[in-house]
Amino acid sequence: MIHKYKLEDTYILLDVNSGGVFQIDEITYDILDYYPDVNKEQTIENLKNKYSIEELSEIIDEIDQLINRNELFTKQDVINPNFINNTVIKAMCLHVSHDCNIRCKYCFASQGDFQGDRLLMDEETGKKAIDFLIENSKGRRNLEIDFFGGEPLLNFELVKTLVDYGREQEKIHNKNFRFTMTTNGVLLDEETMEYINENMHNVVLSIDGRKEVNDRMRYTPNNKGTYDIILSKIKAMADKRGDKEHYVRGTYTKYNLDFSNDVIHLADCGFKHISVEPVVTDPKMDYAITREDLPVLFNEYEKLTKEYLKRQEDKPFRFYHFNVDLDHGPCLYKRVSGCGAGNDYIAITPQGDIYPCHQFVGDEKFKLGTIFEGIVNTTVKDEFHEANLTEKAKCTDCWAKYFCGGGCLANAYNTNGNVLEPDEIGCELEKKRLECAIAIETINRS
Repeated sequence: MIHKYKLEDTYILLDVNSGGVFQIDEITYDILDYYPDVNKEQTIENLKNKYSIEELSEIIDEIDQLINRNELFTKQDVINPNFINNTVIKAMCLHVSHDCNIRCKYCFASQGDFQGDRLLMDEETGKKAIDFLIENSKGRRNLEIDFFGGEPLLNFELVKTLVDYGREQEKIHNKNFRFTMTTNGVLLDEETMEYINENMHNVVLSIDGRKEVNDRMRYTPNNKGTYDIILSKIKAMADKRGDKEHYVRGTYTKYNLDFSNDVIHLADCGFKHISVEPVVTDPKMDYAITREDLPVLFNEYEKLTKEYLKRQEDKPFRFYHFNVDLDHGPCLYKRVSGCGAGNDYIAITPQGDIYPCHQFVGDEKFKLGTIFEGIVNTTVKDEFHEANLTEKAKCTDCWAKYFCGGGCLANAYNTNGNVLEPDEIGCELEKKRLECAIAIETINRS
């Protein structure tokens, strides 16, 4: 299987199964409309009015050489549909707070309370969650805990206690914890920034972009915009991080389909690591992305690609969705199994309930169990485990399948009521982002 496309004046060819990428010329691009499905003679006949017979014959011979060297039209790796059911947990989203100090209109967490009571995790539950991760990680050494909410800085003292506890336990159990935090930035001050910078491997800072865009969707409990409250704080946090892992993360909705301007705004504010992503919500919401919006959004990603390349010399920044590894990338198992939600990745609520990921928290039918009794709802666990590429009919012939692993399960469920049926709008956006990312990488290497 191959995928070819043109972005600006660049022709790109992807060999899907090997991941090989080629920058090609127009004649090769046109030949591949026919060859090798159509034989050499007929391909030449189809194109001889546009190119010379000699040129066409030479290019087809070069394509044959790539095929013979197993570099083009490569066969798919044998994928065993009967995956060993992975019971090794390696990452945990720890909800230390089901409360928030701002209100986001699109918040999947029901503005911080996850459709329940506003709660803060206690020390006993937090430590038990870490014990649960250690026990269920078995022989895996490197583990990740993301302090999440709501707003985790509302329970900052517990965060510090749990980091200390984790450091104690990793020595005892030969583990290595990678702590991360996602915060809206409202409570950042010099003390919290120093601690976060010293103890967190990655920090996600939430802001949507331009002031009018951010304040329309992200506001305080008394309906005041948050942009002026948080911008200087998250900028100070980002500056303090320097080269350490961090990024600012925003959400675009139907109300800012021109989101490339929000990315550029954040870059102009001095942020070097940026992610602005489509909203995840019920399709019935007035701010939801619809199929009719796709042409506009495709154009926005292309606009962003041009600006991204233009700024690489004098004003460089990194855009999350334009990061792609064309040399190594994840192993076949990871490419096929996707995000691992409900199996090697779980979310823990303040009460100690276990869910497949943070976006399913609060929906009782997806509750897997508790950290006190363990995972008892194996039906849901198995359902998520089976939500891999071998089971998703719509992914079989998709050129992007090995990059996205089948897409977000929460998006699939929110859109179609079925984790096995990918969200088509999300798929189209992912494919466009990948085309841009691959083109950027190819242009940079040429």
